[in-house]
Amino acid sequence: MSAWEGLLSLMDRLRQPGGCPWDREQSMADLRAYLLEEAYEVVDAIDGGRPGELREELGDLLFQIVFLAQIAKEQGDFTVEDVVSGITEKMIRRHPHVFGKATARTSEEVLRQWEEIKRAEKPSPEKASALDGVPRSLPALLRAQRLTTKAARIGFDWPGAKEVLEKADEELAELREALAAENRQAAEEEVGDLIFVLANLARHLGADPESTLQKANAKFERRFRRVEELMQERNLPRGETGLAEMDRLWNLAKEEERRRL
Repeated sequence: MSAWEGLLSLMDRLRQPGGCPWDREQSMADLRAYLLEEAYEVVDAIDGGRPGELREELGDLLFQIVFLAQIAKEQGDFTVEDVVSGITEKMIRRHPHVFGKATARTSEEVLRQWEEIKRAEKPSPEKASALDGVPRSLPALLRAQRLTTKAARIGFDWPGAKEVLEKADEELAELREALAAENRQAAEEEVGDLIFVLANLARHLGADPESTLQKANAKFERRFRRVEELMQERNLPRGETGLAEMDRLWNLAKEEERRRL
């Protein structure tokens, strides 16, 4: 028995009468949160450059996929074999430059061809939007990147980072106006517009906005924890130390970090 067959047999056993009570109770809706959690743990392992952990997390993610396919099989919807054959056929169909007679010499040409094939696969391709296929459940920054990437493939994009930055300045000015007018609703909308434009700026710089913000989060957390350590060393109580002193310690933590680089 292959490793793949062993996994499918194990999954089937867990769901059978006499198997695991918890596994038997799960529905697709129940597994949604676990699927997302496992996917994020895979990303963490990739970011951390930990191959052993990545191998384990990929296994956990694969188990969730097999679990969902098992429930679908029990409901008479499809089998895991249908999933595998479906994705194989799709990849062959969408890579005609590899498996057919089409040509695509650059990544840009591959992506453009991919989108054309994808739109043609729709029941009514003439009504399909260039933005179709971007899940609404994606994290907001990642979704902003995907939406604008798709729009850019049909020519709706700024020429370069300079123009995106000018747009960010425009949005910032509108935010200042909303704040000056004490219009909270307008200010909230302008904040959203500004974040959206900054996600575009990251894309134009070749950076993933989601990963970029994760790095900024990690940097803030690292430096703030150091501020807390410095406060403790100086017997400065939390919640009572003024902002000016905490800002001074922040700059000290920042300088320490720079010296280590």
